[in-house]
Amino acid sequence: MATGKKVALVTGANRGLGLETARQLGQKGVTVVVAARTLKSAEETAAKLKAEGIDAFPVKLDVTNAKDREAAAKTIGDQFGKLDILVNNAGVAPQDGVFTPKTISTTEEELQDIFGTNVFATIAVTRSFLPLLKKSEAGRIVNLSSILGSLTLHADPNSPIAGVKSFAYDASKAAINAFTIHLAAELKDTKIKVNSAHPGWVKTEMGTDAAPMEIPEGAKTSVDLALLGPDGPNGRFIHLGQELPW
Repeated sequence: MATGKKVALVTGANRGLGLETARQLGQKGVTVVVAARTLKSAEETAAKLKAEGIDAFPVKLDVTNAKDREAAAKTIGDQFGKLDILVNNAGVAPQDGVFTPKTISTTEEELQDIFGTNVFATIAVTRSFLPLLKKSEAGRIVNLSSILGSLTLHADPNSPIAGVKSFAYDASKAAINAFTIHLAAELKDTKIKVNSAHPGWVKTEMGTDAAPMEIPEGAKTSVDLALLGPDGPNGRFIHLGQELPW
């Protein structure tokens, strides 16, 4: 069933920044497809948003599962006929957090786990939904990155992130930034815009209660990039309207 409203898919939408991103998009009149690893979780999230007056639709999507990706793309295609916004929000952090310095001691298992979700699954999800995004009048792809993926800032001993070096996570976000640059270049002759979003240091499970930003503020960058007009940035790394160095 085609719809005149914008349709957005938010991965990992059942909690934290994903849930708040879906909420804020819904509040702006966007139909939000809320994706979670289990259908039960997705349905509970959609019901919560519907109770707030938001047009929400649940879908089961473990981003690391190829069958889930294929099924979700078919479901959204059959239901809406297009996809206007893809927010690649789902991601994981090291078990001991992003503030534990670790490089050569990073295990192969940790690298496989973090890259598997943060990088390989993000690319695979984007590949699965790109045909539907190309049916949009102005598709938008938002890749959730982190300032910890900035090679420029990591290389500067005086930068605010100089002492925060968890290799697997940081490298995964640097890879996402590279994906953003490459995909934006590949799609430059289309109406699709691709950007990386740094939400900020936010009070989530990953960010901990020590973070200075609340979740609603943290979701704002993704929402703004999802709703960019035709003159908005493309292939850029953004935080609250400001460009960050790669």
